[in-house]
Amino acid sequence: MKFTLQNSDSNTPARTGILKTDHGTIQTPVFMPIGTMGAVKTMAPHELEGVGSQIILGNTYHLYLRPGTDVIHQAGGLHKFNTWDKPILTDSGGFQVFSLARLNKITDDGVEFQSHLDGSRHMFTPEFSMEIQRKLGADIIMAFDECPPGDSEEKTVNDAVERTTQWMKRCGDWLNENPELYDYEQTVFPIIQGSVNHKLRRKSAEELIPFSNCGIAIGGLAVGEEKNAMLDTVEFCNTVLPKEQPRYLMGVGKPSDLIHAVRHGMDMFDCVIPTRNGRNGHIFTSEGVINIKNEKYKHDFSPVDPDNSHGWGRIFSKSYVRHLFNINEVLGLRIASTLNLSYYLDLMAAMRQQINEGNFDPWSKSLLSDMENQKGM
Repeated sequence: MKFTLQNSDSNTPARTGILKTDHGTIQTPVFMPIGTMGAVKTMAPHELEGVGSQIILGNTYHLYLRPGTDVIHQAGGLHKFNTWDKPILTDSGGFQVFSLARLNKITDDGVEFQSHLDGSRHMFTPEFSMEIQRKLGADIIMAFDECPPGDSEEKTVNDAVERTTQWMKRCGDWLNENPELYDYEQTVFPIIQGSVNHKLRRKSAEELIPFSNCGIAIGGLAVGEEKNAMLDTVEFCNTVLPKEQPRYLMGVGKPSDLIHAVRHGMDMFDCVIPTRNGRNGHIFTSEGVINIKNEKYKHDFSPVDPDNSHGWGRIFSKSYVRHLFNINEVLGLRIASTLNLSYYLDLMAAMRQQINEGNFDPWSKSLLSDMENQKGM
């Protein structure tokens, strides 16, 4: 895998780049739709491509539990299993072990936990996470890390930083001893921790950069900390991470968060917001977020969002989509999810264009000012 910087904004750390993988080229900054269990909910692969998706995510924890790692391995890897032939990134499963699983017990060896599905007991270690991700066959695989809650005390955060470094070493050793199972390259991204503590973020970055060949992630944000503290930490991380590698800000966020993060030099993003909110009837539009289930849209026959690049924004009326949600018709979920992902991916494409054309700073300031007056942005 190779990352090449393309253009940099003259007034902010924002930049565009090209990330080349064996399954295709990714233009950054990029938003990555989440297909936790092998599918982006309600959307087929060709539909994802149609809204501009360049790369999607899968999750090690969920795919390990269902359908099981061996099933996907027998299929020839996740690309063949779900028929997505573009790049895939898999999370290590660490965040889900800490947030979803019951009665997890953290030791230096790894994490013992009970499945959120049936209560069965499992043990994730750095080595086992790498083994699962080798079999899943994603282009980008994430190191196994410890993600403490946003309100953790400094000692807890420091312990997580130290354990994450040790686990990264073990991930690297296992990968060096166990080559790829398929005929393409897999690249591991270390994940720096440290919560909103800049000293610990610097420490984590310095310890993990030696393991970073073509990308590094910022974990442990958007987990309950105050938003300004999160953005301050992102701004700080820009100063300690390699300029020549892509920076992946995990789990962020709303449209305004993405713009702020790109202004601070971040390149890759993922979040459940566009699809999860869409399935709950919240649709991102050029005028802000609308709750399509509201009574006021019952007789509103105007398009959902004529400014959305996807045709459904112009074809379907607010009244009709509201009706679909009220009768629990799955088409309503599909329309909302599709329009939300289209909005997010259009936003990323616009940011890339503005950076490349040298207009990003004033353009992004103006857009952020507009979003301050728009609900949910």
